[in-house]
Amino acid sequence: MSESTEPPESAKFSRAFWTANAVELLERAAWYGVFVAITLYLSRIFGFSDIEAATISGVFSAGLYFLPTFSGAYADKIGFRNALLFAFFLLTLGYGSMWLLPRLFELAGLVSYGREVEFTGLDTSWYKWLFLPIMVLIMVGGSFIKSVITGTVARETTPSTRARGYSIFYAMVNVGAFGGKTLVKPLRESMGNEGLVVLNLFAASMTALAFVLILLLYKERESNEQQKSIAEIWQALLAVLKQTRLVTLIVIITGFWMVQHQLYATMPKYVLRMAGEGASPSWYANVNPAIVVLTVGLVTRAMSRRRALTSMTIGMFIMPISAFCMASGNMMELGGDGGTILGLHPVAFMMVVGIAIQGLAESFISPRFLEYFSLQAPKGEEGMYLGFSHLHSFLASLLGFVTSGFLLDAFCPAPRTLSAADQAQYAKAIAGEGPMPEAYAHAHYIWFVFVGIAAVSAIGLVIYGRVVKRIDAEARAKAAAA
Repeated sequence: MSESTEPPESAKFSRAFWTANAVELLERAAWYGVFVAITLYLSRIFGFSDIEAATISGVFSAGLYFLPTFSGAYADKIGFRNALLFAFFLLTLGYGSMWLLPRLFELAGLVSYGREVEFTGLDTSWYKWLFLPIMVLIMVGGSFIKSVITGTVARETTPSTRARGYSIFYAMVNVGAFGGKTLVKPLRESMGNEGLVVLNLFAASMTALAFVLILLLYKERESNEQQKSIAEIWQALLAVLKQTRLVTLIVIITGFWMVQHQLYATMPKYVLRMAGEGASPSWYANVNPAIVVLTVGLVTRAMSRRRALTSMTIGMFIMPISAFCMASGNMMELGGDGGTILGLHPVAFMMVVGIAIQGLAESFISPRFLEYFSLQAPKGEEGMYLGFSHLHSFLASLLGFVTSGFLLDAFCPAPRTLSAADQAQYAKAIAGEGPMPEAYAHAHYIWFVFVGIAAVSAIGLVIYGRVVKRIDAEARAKAAAA
């Protein structure tokens, strides 16, 4: 028997594959570093109110979940390499503008950035709305990345290497996300609000480096796949929206993602306002992917013989517990005496606990949702339908962020909006020298709202499962009778 001369598994991946994964890491580091602090940036640097900042962030996030299928169709026409160059050009221009625009405002004497917690520089000026075109640049650029990088992994792998290829891809996503979020705290600690501006320069440098790597190293493989036109994709979307079963499932799962999106919509402002500037919301957010990485394999194996809906339902009932833990930190505060739990403020400690439980819930829900969603697609159209599997995140971004803005405004307002007396009391409370002002007495009500949303979604999924089971049984009975 002759010895095999087949190269080792790692050698089977092309240069385009490794380049795509490298730039994915850079892009995720840029995106998550900026996005975990986006509502802080909009309020503290541009002077947007909580409601305005949340609405802008929600539209920002929603666009990134809605556009990739359409961007992917355009990328097929112009080629993946050109699409990536275009995307990273837009991202570099966008992140660079998020750094440059505040600098221009400062040079014009409109604002002054320093270490203060809040400021009122642009809150009454129309200049702050100049951020919107910048948001569009990043949203469009990011939508190409989501579609083209995953498409490259598919093209540059074979059936025997695909599983490992996607494993490498998801590892890059998580490494990039972890690195980007980790950078926020030291910047904010060393530079105050200035760090929220400088962070965008880091993001721009990451995407500029990615542009250079694509320019020098990326050579795409010819594809024989049939290309879809924008019109065909739009028709497919309309077809998905006519599927009552799918739309109902999307609406129910939206409840889970509304709570999950609070890692970015509510948590950063809530923790800093309730626990003080020494808190580390960007680091707390990293607990979620860490728990997912540690538990998703175990959960998937444990639930392998269970229906997808069963696994998803377990995860949905875990989510209200997560949100309740996030609420309980404020209820533990007894007179603001500065007590800590394992060195953390009670609000921060229980936030970490809640985020960890949320990560466990995600391990039950996310992998099986994609599996279940694909099974609802007509034969031969699974790929097209899966392109719209993130419609729940589109809805959750809009609803979750906007809801967050109104809740923060009502129960955990920006300190600068308080009266002078309440601001003085707030400063003492944060220093551990007394109770918080009355405006923050019910701050935890924010999380009670999300407890309710998660609970209703969980109950809705149980009802959905029973109704679907009955409908399928009736259909089988009719087929057998015929």
